[in-house]
Amino acid sequence: MAKGPTVSEPTYFILAALLDGPLHGHGIIKRTLALSDNRVKLPVGTLYGALDRLAAGGLIAVDREEVVDGRPRRYFVITDEGRGVVSAEALRMAQAATVVISRIPRPGATFS
Repeated sequence: MAKGPTVSEPTYFILAALLDGPLHGHGIIKRTLALSDNRVKLPVGTLYGALDRLAAGGLIAVDREEVVDGRPRRYFVITDEGRGVVSAEALRMAQAATVVISRIPRPGATFS
């Protein structure tokens, strides 16, 4: 099984949200909520703290900035490094899941 650092669930879904292309903060919140089946709810303050950390770590970058209704809006993209991190985490979780899934009895199965 793959070793190495894992990422938090919110970080995983933020990175996953950016796999389809650039998003601004509200778009990331909506996509993260949808991808996580409504499990990961990111308050705005939490999101922007996470985005700052991910950008500082080189996992995401600002794609562009624009002003909408007088307010600045930043769009973020996932970097190659971020893509590698989220891909490795997805593989790690899939491998870990097979350990359990392969041991769950199927309906109607009998033990000998």
